[in-house]
Amino acid sequence: MNTPGRWMLVAAVAATLAAGCGGTTASRTTTGAAAGAAAGAAIGSTSANAGKGAMIGAAAGALGGYAYDQHQKQKEREARERYDD
Repeated sequence: MNTPGRWMLVAAVAATLAAGCGGTTASRTTTGAAAGAAAGAAIGSTSANAGKGAMIGAAAGALGGYAYDQHQKQKEREARERYDD
């Protein structure tokens, strides 16, 4: 994998992890998008494409944040079901 590809992978993972900072779907998705945009802009600036990197990073971060939120909600539902039984 080339160096820019590695940085994009690192940025996507970081954005997904940062998305865990919220408690609602909106806050997790927004946090992921913001972290992804920042990471994407930083990575994109190495190739003079900071704006494009920020857009790609924001999309990846928002998707990661949303996916993390849905995973957390599923875990909460399962925990409630075990508790109710």
